Amino acid sequence: MTKKIIACPQCGKDSEWSENNKFRPFCSERCRMIDLGAWANEEYQIAASTSDDENDYSTGDEPGARDATPTMH
Repeated sequence: MTKKIIACPQCGKDSEWSENNKFRPFCSERCRMIDLGAWANEEYQIAASTSDDENDYSTGDEPGARDATPTMH
């Protein structure tokens, strides 16, 4: 079986896709940590579709919200 070689998504270097590469799909821990930092800094975004009902998780402060919330005791 031949080794599957892919391009590291961070730096573009060849990277082996196997259990021997504990950083896969990255070529190194450095590239993996750079990518993790980009996610933590919100540099990447996952596209989301807009919803017709924007108040699915209402705080109760919106116009027309109920006078009492289930958390009132």
